[in-house]
Amino acid sequence: MPPEAIPVNSLSRHIEPLKDALAAAATEVVGSGYFVLGPNVRSFESAFANYCGVEHCISVANGTDALELSLRSLGISTGDRVAVVANAAMYGTSAALACGAEPVFIDVLAETATMDPAKLEAAFGLGVIKAVIVTHLYGQLAAIKSIAALCRSHGAGLIEDCAQAHGARNSGGLAGSFGDIASFSFYPTKNLGALGDGGAVVTRREDLAERVRMLRQYGWTQKYTNGLAGGRNSRLDEIQASMLLLMLPHLDQWNERRREVALRYSSGIKNPKIRVNQSSGASYVAHLYVLRSEARSALQQHLASLGIQTDIHYPIPDHRQPCHGGRYADLELPVTELDCTEVITLPCFPELTDVEVDRVIEACNSF
Repeated sequence: MPPEAIPVNSLSRHIEPLKDALAAAATEVVGSGYFVLGPNVRSFESAFANYCGVEHCISVANGTDALELSLRSLGISTGDRVAVVANAAMYGTSAALACGAEPVFIDVLAETATMDPAKLEAAFGLGVIKAVIVTHLYGQLAAIKSIAALCRSHGAGLIEDCAQAHGARNSGGLAGSFGDIASFSFYPTKNLGALGDGGAVVTRREDLAERVRMLRQYGWTQKYTNGLAGGRNSRLDEIQASMLLLMLPHLDQWNERRREVALRYSSGIKNPKIRVNQSSGASYVAHLYVLRSEARSALQQHLASLGIQTDIHYPIPDHRQPCHGGRYADLELPVTELDCTEVITLPCFPELTDVEVDRVIEACNSF
């Protein structure tokens, strides 16, 4: 009988130890009579702002809204140029396009798959860039100090996309505390995930926080007065807020276990056909553990035959997506494009057992 398959992620395992407490929290909300923008939302916003080390957290319906509303809070609109990476599944690009802005695609560093500061600096020299979305991809902090310095020197707003980096930190602070404003997703698979959709914007700046609060609720400057263009209905509900509030104290422990799994992979996988992930330490929360191989398809088939599930994050770079109709056909991003042909994601989540980790390592080494 073949061994049980090892999933890339298991939400059922993740939630099992907390399911009774989560059910009780939901029941309490049902009985409270507060379902939207109530006490649980306020409590979670306060707790998450404190966790990130910033003054303000504004919860919204999802991470994509968080990105777009962050851009709009900075005044990004039609024709503005916004620097983004092209290896993060169109999230930042989609937010820029939704504002009518023009994405400026920046290549990434081979070591971390995050924005290359030198390529960003070169892009600043080619025209005005009004904002930069820096994505902390796979749970790895980008070269945020260098990027922030470039944004300051060129007068560009800095937005952190922290959807995969809850709790990542360096000596200067946590993900979400470095830029003008930052976005988070609480999609269930995230390091801090709800039991449905959810997102948040965090910032130190009161002016941006106030704009996002208005934008998430129709652009109201007061009830039924739509004074701010670009608003919509984007609110985190009370049940999801109560669940996030319950799970937040576990986040650092979950992240530490993710790092342990990642470190065991990086030290245990020794195969000349495979390049392991070099990320480690507090700046990496191992949202995804990504290998690289020139023989990706064969490796994926090999692992599947041994009951190891994998995924590819992400196979098509933004500038090659068919929705653009070939507009960026002449643009070349060599590191990004190579990565999209080689990356493969291994199982990596807090409840993965040591026995399962060993199986994954052995499967990779037998390829």
